[in-house]
Amino acid sequence: MTSRRIFDLPGKKREIEAIEQESLAPDFYGDRAHAQRQMRQMSRLRDEVTTWEGLATRLDDLDELAQMLADEPDERLSAEISQEVAVAEAELAKRRLTLLLNGEHDTKSAIISIHAGNGGTDAQDWTAIMQRMYMRWAESHGYKVELLDETEGEEAGIKSVTFSVDGPYGYGYLRGEAGAHRLIRLSPFDAAHRRQTSFAKVEVMPDIGDEPIEIIVRPDDIETDTYRSTGKGGQHLNKTDSAVRIRHIPTGIVVTCQNERSQIQNRETAMRVLKSRLYELEIEEREREAARLKGVHVEADFGNQIRTVTLHPYTMVKDHRTGAEQGDTASYLNGEIDHFIEAELTARAGQPI
Repeated sequence: MTSRRIFDLPGKKREIEAIEQESLAPDFYGDRAHAQRQMRQMSRLRDEVTTWEGLATRLDDLDELAQMLADEPDERLSAEISQEVAVAEAELAKRRLTLLLNGEHDTKSAIISIHAGNGGTDAQDWTAIMQRMYMRWAESHGYKVELLDETEGEEAGIKSVTFSVDGPYGYGYLRGEAGAHRLIRLSPFDAAHRRQTSFAKVEVMPDIGDEPIEIIVRPDDIETDTYRSTGKGGQHLNKTDSAVRIRHIPTGIVVTCQNERSQIQNRETAMRVLKSRLYELEIEEREREAARLKGVHVEADFGNQIRTVTLHPYTMVKDHRTGAEQGDTASYLNGEIDHFIEAELTARAGQPI
């Protein structure tokens, strides 16, 4: 019963029916991109409805068993019911997070960029560690990860990396990770093994893909050049000028892509990333303007650190926005970051953490 109250099953079913009716129109597949978007939306809605209906049925069954148990006590049945209730409550808590993802583009896939900040080689190593962390999180949650671009560091690590996290709610879950992340540790690159503070900046953008969003990139507003790929990828990538760099002149945004085999594929991917970045920039401008009208001061960039990972003289991960903490840094760096994602989502929704 609880799941029916917090999830609008009738509303979702009406959405499904509306798309089904629309798909019966003779000209539905005339606009192929629109048809594909609608069919993906219907598939996602059906998955959600099936999940919540299953949870509702399970809760109703447990309620009936609990009533039977009240009339005829049975220790064995009581233990089984308690175990099932615990499992259902855990599932309900997990699904509750999805209800917090109600932003305009929260259901979309995400494009993640990580850039090394202050800290030299340590910062580049920190960037590589974070790439591995987010990719492991994504893969463990069933997302498809695709490396789009990577620039290696001179000695170790990477200077910057861009990859996609493809699947429902990828952007919704990860958008709170945007910002500066700090690492404090004994440097493995310092001969004296002194303590080093390093920074990496995370950008999270909705993958707008073929969505009908008005992001117009005029040919006169971009400069495009090609170069030889320097990353991993075999002889073809490294021996031809297949890598593409696009600079958006009005904003100064620069996007590179060298992971695909052909120059055409790299250009298409780079334009996809550019449009997502421009759209994210537009979102930021809207939020800043809304905050200004409300009299709230908002920094012009992501310069302020949002989270610190300390490996020396003690181990601790601390989020400076929510106050969430975790002493097990090893599991965190291995991709177990749900505690911090949940804390940020809950705080954003204005609910107790």
